[in-house]
Amino acid sequence: MELEAQGNPAMNKVLLILSCILLSIGNCGGPLIMRLYFIHGGKRVWFSSWLETGGWPIMLFPLIITYLNRRAKQGTTTKLFFMKPPLLIASAVIGIITGLDDYLYAYGVARLPVSTSSLIIASQLAFTAVFAFLLVKQKFTSYSINAVFLLTIGAGVLALHTSNDRPKGESNKEYFAGFFMTLGASALYGFVLPLVELTYKKAKQAITYSLVMEIQMVMSLFATLFCTIGMLINKDFQAIPREARAFELGETKYYVVIVWSAIIWQCFFMGAVGIIFCASSLVSGIVIAVLLPVTEILAVIFYREKFQAEKGVALALSLWGFVSYFYGEIKDNKKKNQTLAETQTPQDIPNP
Repeated sequence: MELEAQGNPAMNKVLLILSCILLSIGNCGGPLIMRLYFIHGGKRVWFSSWLETGGWPIMLFPLIITYLNRRAKQGTTTKLFFMKPPLLIASAVIGIITGLDDYLYAYGVARLPVSTSSLIIASQLAFTAVFAFLLVKQKFTSYSINAVFLLTIGAGVLALHTSNDRPKGESNKEYFAGFFMTLGASALYGFVLPLVELTYKKAKQAITYSLVMEIQMVMSLFATLFCTIGMLINKDFQAIPREARAFELGETKYYVVIVWSAIIWQCFFMGAVGIIFCASSLVSGIVIAVLLPVTEILAVIFYREKFQAEKGVALALSLWGFVSYFYGEIKDNKKKNQTLAETQTPQDIPNP
């Protein structure tokens, strides 16, 4: 399988940087705006999970632009969509799994401070690493293993003193339910990332960036349908107007919050699958983990969340893990470049 960007290193770097920017916006902004909804009177978990992928129509705009560009070059015979039925089915299945993950994550954010839930999500890297090894035969180095170990220990440290930052009026039962729901979301998305990479590898068609956008749109569509069923059963659609009128920041800002929530979360998912396309699922998981301390700090600044000693230890272990991973990557790349340079050096060339 040849990827469109692999033949063009410059284009691959541009797409990778763009994907990292999108992921940064979504990974840092998504949890903050979701927590804003719950802090100021929002109570609908299914609706919050729906918003995580409900912005999927946004993907139509870049897809239309790329189609018009192809049409201008290739004429009227160009295809509107590249996705074939097997890839469509695989994307739909992953989308349903993503919908379940959305619910688990939204439930956790409704019960936990953003700083706590973000540090729990750091354990996602360990799950991503394990599933990447099982599904796509990801190779590990001592540095990547050390990073996974440190991030997992960091999440374990949080679990020792979790109730210290329990929001007012919330029972221990609700708090621990949120803790384990968030951990479940971490594990499930750690499975989704390598599953997307496996889908790319098993697809019996060339994977281009346009096709990646199509895959993300289908995944988000089916995740949204999954959450829509939950909303219908929970009667969330009828409750939205009442909740908007009672929202502490005002009815207009309620709708501003939910619209931007859908947009920001779509940036997260598009960035994640883009990095998988340009690099790997493990790199996508690493970038998500790298951004968690930023989310942690923003939560403390904007929501004045408590920053206890165990959070400091968990954050230090996370940063140590990030540094370990990237140091290993730099050393590995230098070694590969050196080996490549040696193999390309002309030797024993006979004189004419």
